[in-house]
Amino acid sequence: MAWDFSTEPEFEQKLEWMRQFCKEEIEPLETLNLDYETLVKVVKPMQQEVKKRGLFAAHLSEDLGGQGFGQLKLGLMHEILGRCYISPLVFGNNAPDSGNAELIAIGIKETGREDQRDKWLEPLLKGEKHSGFSMTEPGVAGSDPTLIKTTAVKDGDEWVINGHKWFTTNGSIADFLIVMAVTNPDVHPYQGCSMILVPADTKGVEIIRDVPTMGEPHVVFGTFGGHSEIKYTDVRVPVENLIGHEGQGFRLAQERLGPGRIHHAMRWIGQANRAFDILCEQSLSRFMHKSYLAEKQTAQNWIAESYAELMAARLMTLYAAWKMDTFGNKASRVEISAVKFYGAKVLYNVIDRAIQACGALGFSGDLPLEAMYRYARAARIYDGADEVHKVTIARQVLKNYEKKEVLSEYGPARRKLAEEKFKDVLLNLT
Repeated sequence: MAWDFSTEPEFEQKLEWMRQFCKEEIEPLETLNLDYETLVKVVKPMQQEVKKRGLFAAHLSEDLGGQGFGQLKLGLMHEILGRCYISPLVFGNNAPDSGNAELIAIGIKETGREDQRDKWLEPLLKGEKHSGFSMTEPGVAGSDPTLIKTTAVKDGDEWVINGHKWFTTNGSIADFLIVMAVTNPDVHPYQGCSMILVPADTKGVEIIRDVPTMGEPHVVFGTFGGHSEIKYTDVRVPVENLIGHEGQGFRLAQERLGPGRIHHAMRWIGQANRAFDILCEQSLSRFMHKSYLAEKQTAQNWIAESYAELMAARLMTLYAAWKMDTFGNKASRVEISAVKFYGAKVLYNVIDRAIQACGALGFSGDLPLEAMYRYARAARIYDGADEVHKVTIARQVLKNYEKKEVLSEYGPARRKLAEEKFKDVLLNLT
């Protein structure tokens, strides 16, 4: 298996421009605490510059206005964007809009319903509308989506939706919501769920609140990045608001989540690298007990372990992206699950060491580390809890093995086979 670690010069130039642009133009915005509406206005000229350079919504196919980049190139881009939470918005691939655009695009391709392109997809791609992905439910294990209780019943030419959702990211600022609901309770859940487009102002849609989290404990309702609790009570939408075909909800979700996990993992590496930079700067700058922190073995261990973990996570993620590009998402399930749980662990570890090296300063709001630390905890939960991904890996890996009465490497049994195999050779030697 050949794998070239180099990036073609033309694309590397784009990446270098992204590094400089994000560091000099976007990252300073973090310090201003702008509200969402102001932020959108401030980044408009930046988005135009990104579009001019052919890097806006690069995750989409060319016919949808994207660049048609494969997962490997997207991974390298997301590593840069992950350093700052504002960068994905500037580059047109912020969650959940980017994933929702892909869902709608897949649905159009499956059904040929071009009306959804004009009504939903194009406004989303242009930034004229924002969306929410409404799947997780309170009181239901998110790691087992077969337990979804929200229903959508066909009544003439309408769907009637009833259910209770929460953690619908950007739900309180969304113009429309993609709702995962049971449309056929008489078949296996994997064939009985569908996704339906619901305008946020539809009668019966109640945005209850934005849920406080460890990342945003003092959340303000209606702000960018909030996670909404929503009730759907006899919500009626046209049957043509179905994405794809009825019963395709789970398949669509997997097509959305597979690449999304790779992008998350690369953004985590970008974020962890930022924490690593702080760790290294602090180690060279902090003088204590007659020497600099960098001269002390504990700090050297922190730096060495962080470097090794970051390198391992990066290579694992890029390999998974390469495999997806080469063999497809389904053939890359193990690699995708591995980078999801391992990348989340590395992100947490590196930030934790950086905070420890910075002491009270790291714990304070004067550095971005404390906020990064709070957000990092969620990485082990969303897009499937780490434990679920570990189960997936174990099950898939074990398919390559079989039960043995005697282990293959058991010495006495191997010796007996070897004696039989080489009997004639050994006899001739004597």
